[in-house]
Amino acid sequence: MSRQKVCLVSDVPENGLKEFCTEAGQKMVVANASGEFFAVQAICPHQDVPLCDGFFDGNLLTCHQHLWQWDIRTGEAVGLAEAPIECFKIKIDNGVVYVDAGGTLDLRELFAGLPQKTVDALSALAKAEDHPAGGVLYSVGDPADDFFVLQSGRIEFQIGREDRTAPAGFTLKKGEVFGWAALLESQPKRIAMAKALEPSQVLRINGAAALKVLALDPASGMVATRRLAGLVARFLAAPGAK
Repeated sequence: MSRQKVCLVSDVPENGLKEFCTEAGQKMVVANASGEFFAVQAICPHQDVPLCDGFFDGNLLTCHQHLWQWDIRTGEAVGLAEAPIECFKIKIDNGVVYVDAGGTLDLRELFAGLPQKTVDALSALAKAEDHPAGGVLYSVGDPADDFFVLQSGRIEFQIGREDRTAPAGFTLKKGEVFGWAALLESQPKRIAMAKALEPSQVLRINGAAALKVLALDPASGMVATRRLAGLVARFLAAPGAK
């Protein structure tokens, strides 16, 4: 696994935090907990607030906007927070903070808890893709053949066409699925545009092939279908979708 430089140890004050970009352009916040360093996602999963503007007491990271909190060591939500934050594996070498550039495939949102055989078959269909900031993954009217799982970065969604577009009203965290129209027989075309807000890695999975895998395991197919219904409901409830 390759690694990328993030910053110098001396760049982050004790019991403080600061935002940096990796060599590949991925943003993250590095925290110094009494000489122990941690790296987490740069943006609050609630409302796109930079976490570097928050508060850090050496253990808990608090977003200054709505006081969501997380354990800096695990990323687990604390108190009011309703979602965890992504943590990155780092290494200190000669006073330099590095982050792992790769990672394991994350298919958790639709497929968590399914039999390993089924998960392995779905993972075999996944193709990793890297998209630069501003890169468009798909546009309105494109064929809805594949769905995607976000591995790192941030994806923005736009509803409408040309100069009549509007934000869809939500952002994603690692492991979440988008482009789920590929799993619906009645939705052959895209109804939104997906664009990377920063350098992002996704897994692309063909919808028809995934449905064939799930058809061989009906119980898993039912679980995935229920979770997919939840994704659709969340999309319809987003401000920009109304």
